[in-house]
Amino acid sequence: MRIIHTDKAPAAVGPYSQAIKVNGLLYTSGQIAIDPVVGKIVAKNIEGQAAQCCKNLGAILEAAGYDFSEVFKTTCFLADIADFAAFNAVYEKYFISKPARSCVAVKDLPAGALCEIELIAAK
Repeated sequence: MRIIHTDKAPAAVGPYSQAIKVNGLLYTSGQIAIDPVVGKIVAKNIEGQAAQCCKNLGAILEAAGYDFSEVFKTTCFLADIADFAAFNAVYEKYFISKPARSCVAVKDLPAGALCEIELIAAK
């Protein structure tokens, strides 16, 4: 088991890791739209936040030696299910291999985020 960390994605704000690699699988923690350069959410709309989530996940994938084509499962959380279509428009630009996915609306997300994404990838 190996802990994955990169400064190109937001640092964990609690007792968890950005990702764990075990037996060829990569499990990421959920990523919200925190810009790692400024340490806070900058984007105000779902499109901007979804893109930042995906950029954060891309940085973690790269640090672990993976890419988006190796993602086989995602779990997505939306603060408002009305953002589903706009979220998908951004999501599909990154997850072109169309991994299995769950997408649910939740009451609240950390830091007032509009979305959060976690993933599992395999070599």
